[in-house]
Amino acid sequence: MGKVADTLKPGDRVLLSFEDESEFLVDLEKDKKLHTHLGIIDLNEVFEKGPGEIIRTSAGKKGYILIPSLIDEIMNMKRRTQIVYPKDSSFIAMMLDVKEGDRIIDTGVGSGAMCAVLARAVGSSGKVFAYEKREEFAKLAESNLTKWGLIERVTIKVRDISEGFDEKDVDALFLDVPDPWNYIDKCWEALKGGGRFATVCPTTNQVQETLKKLQELPFIRIEVWESLFRPYKPVPERLRPVDRMVAHTAYMIFATKVCRREETE
Repeated sequence: MGKVADTLKPGDRVLLSFEDESEFLVDLEKDKKLHTHLGIIDLNEVFEKGPGEIIRTSAGKKGYILIPSLIDEIMNMKRRTQIVYPKDSSFIAMMLDVKEGDRIIDTGVGSGAMCAVLARAVGSSGKVFAYEKREEFAKLAESNLTKWGLIERVTIKVRDISEGFDEKDVDALFLDVPDPWNYIDKCWEALKGGGRFATVCPTTNQVQETLKKLQELPFIRIEVWESLFRPYKPVPERLRPVDRMVAHTAYMIFATKVCRREETE
């Protein structure tokens, strides 16, 4: 995300967070009023204050001016596809060991959620090469990444990955397509020796097909994970889990490329 100065200006994005847990992600404009169920919010008052300050609606409801995090942006973004949720995307980025200066391939970029996580991790000296065969999704991802200040770290290519990848010796590759087993050979060709691979599958049948293909090729450290997060109610006197839990969202498969698995004579 781009750095926002303490003095807010037109075009800055803010998150207005209220005591009833209502939140509004807003692009600031002068002389604009935001009509909500909590009352009217005069955005001119937001300009006069800064991050962390209190804002009140016309009905007297109290909220706070915040700078949105990447999670805020992803969970509130315009989307036309299923996304990799933050509880999974952060784990994937760690398992891929994405770091400053890395070259990463992201396939099936969709709305750009996972691409944003990778782009932030590679830093200003790294690059994410994002492949998307549907032009309308590529444009949506470009719009979202531009809004979040990350587009300079990403090169979006509109094409089918069955043709293979332009890049070679990349540090890591994330594959998000319905039939990942059909493209794993192309992924192996694009990765450097020791490069890390990850994909996501919604069903166990897809996981099984993907594992079979991974085991046919020079990949090691093949693992399958799912993440289960359970938030708690932040009430000291009655600490207990929230009533509704988002459990399984996807199976995550990881592997590491090696040049060969057996010594040749």
